[in-house]
Amino acid sequence: MSHIEVFIPPQPAPPAVAKPITGARIAGIFFMILWLLLLGGMAFMMIHNWDWEKFAKYGPRYISGLQVTLGLVAVSIIGGAIISFPLAFARMSKNRILSGIAYVYVYLFRGTPLLAQLFLIYYGLGSFRPQLEAVGLWSFFKDAWNCAVFAFALNTAAYQAEILRGAIESVPRGQREAAISLGINTRISFWKIIMPQALIVALRPYGNEIILMVKASAIVAIVTVFDLMGETKYAFSRTLDYQTYLWAAIFYLVIVEILRNLWNGLEARLTRHLKR
Repeated sequence: MSHIEVFIPPQPAPPAVAKPITGARIAGIFFMILWLLLLGGMAFMMIHNWDWEKFAKYGPRYISGLQVTLGLVAVSIIGGAIISFPLAFARMSKNRILSGIAYVYVYLFRGTPLLAQLFLIYYGLGSFRPQLEAVGLWSFFKDAWNCAVFAFALNTAAYQAEILRGAIESVPRGQREAAISLGINTRISFWKIIMPQALIVALRPYGNEIILMVKASAIVAIVTVFDLMGETKYAFSRTLDYQTYLWAAIFYLVIVEILRNLWNGLEARLTRHLKR
C-alpha cells in the first residue's frame, strides 16, 4: 500500500505571456487618445465660453421642449404597446391570412425609415383633407404633434410586437404542457405562467426600444413640433452658438442615463429570484 511521504512544494504562477504590440493595438490606443483629447477640448471650450445670459434666456424653452419630448415618447410607447398585443398574437396565429397581414405590417414599418413614415402621415394625409373632414378626422391630423404621435405609435408597435412574440415563444413548451397536465385553464396558464416569464425576457429589449424612441423623437422638429430639438433649433437660429446643440445633447444623455439606470434597477428587482 503506497502513501505520500513528501508534499510537492508550492510552485510559482507561470509568467504572464507578454501581448505582442500589433498594428491594431497601436491604432486602438491612438484613436482612444484622440477621442479623449477631443472630448477634453470640447469640455474646455464649453466651460470657457459658457454664457449664463443665453442659458437663462433659453433655458425655460429647453424645459418646455423636454416636456413635449417626454410626453410624445410616453404616449407613443403606450399606444404602440396597445397595438402590439393583437399584432403579436396575429403573428403567432395559425391563420395564414391573419399572420400574413401582421407580417406585412411589421415588415413595412421595420423596413422603412421612421422619417419617411412621419412625412407620409404629416404631408401625405394633408392631400386627403376633404375626405378626412368628411369623416371628422381632419381635426386630429391637422396638428403636427398628433401626426408625430400617430407615426411613432405605429412604428414602435411593429418593434414591440416582435419583441413580445419572441419573448412568448422563448418560454419552454414544457411550461404549457405542465399547466395542461395540472388541469389549469389555457387562458389562466397564459396570463399567470407564460406571460410573466415572457415579460422578463422582453424587459431589456423593451428598455432599448424606449431609449431608441427618445433619441428618434428629435426628428419631429422637422414637422414644426417644438420638442427639445425644436427648441434647440430655435435657440441656434437666434444665437448661432453651437453650444445650444451641446445643451440638447446633454439633456438627451441625461434622459437616456436615467432610463438605463431605472431599467437596470427594475430588471434586478424582477429577476432577483433567478440569481444565485
